[in-house]
Amino acid sequence: MRIATPETWYETTSLEDGVTHVHEPFIKAFFRCNIWHVRGRDRDMLVDSGMGVVSLVEQVALVAERPCLAVASHTHFDHIGCHHEFRERLCHRHEAALMARPTRANTLADPYVTDDIFTRRPPGPYSSRSYEVRSAPATRLIDDGDRVDLGDRSFEVMHTPGHSPGSIMLWEAATGILFSGDTIYDGPLIDDAYHSDRQAYAVTMKRIHDLPVRVVHGGHFPSFDGRRYRALIAAWLGQTT
Repeated sequence: MRIATPETWYETTSLEDGVTHVHEPFIKAFFRCNIWHVRGRDRDMLVDSGMGVVSLVEQVALVAERPCLAVASHTHFDHIGCHHEFRERLCHRHEAALMARPTRANTLADPYVTDDIFTRRPPGPYSSRSYEVRSAPATRLIDDGDRVDLGDRSFEVMHTPGHSPGSIMLWEAATGILFSGDTIYDGPLIDDAYHSDRQAYAVTMKRIHDLPVRVVHGGHFPSFDGRRYRALIAAWLGQTT
């Protein structure tokens, strides 16, 4: 397998509403986390940070230009790998211990991280067998109803347990933008991880179904609109209830 260079590890795409999509193109789609950067007046926000096999701050200048709040939608390996690179780190209180003391088991690096998840191997030194997420203790704990304030825009925290105990979404009512993490995306949802809870997931799905979203930026796969959002939730509920 060919080896990627640090300079080619990330790709960025500017979207509307001050949102930039960052991703790791050499990770296969199912395992590839969407990293979302949001521009604010006083500070920026980063939703998730990828695997951490290449420095995000060193290779994506956008995330290092201004003060940036690094929010974890949840704490699996593919979402918090570069959180240690940011001074301000936010996560739900139910996953704070994991952020501080990540292991291969509790971040789901076991059994998912193998050479097979890549189309090009990360630049060295790298070993899938010894890969681990670095500790990144939260500097702020967030819970349902809290707000992440960027100065001219504000995102409501929605605690959405099911995929994991401390999963969250970030909702901006003024624009209809939802950053949904792994709670809902346009692909196969994971509800059978070691700390998943299908009953809690069903409660979450029923609660969020009628949210008047315009666009959903999920933790994986392409973004989608409100109609698709409701269809995905209904389909999941139909399969599990």
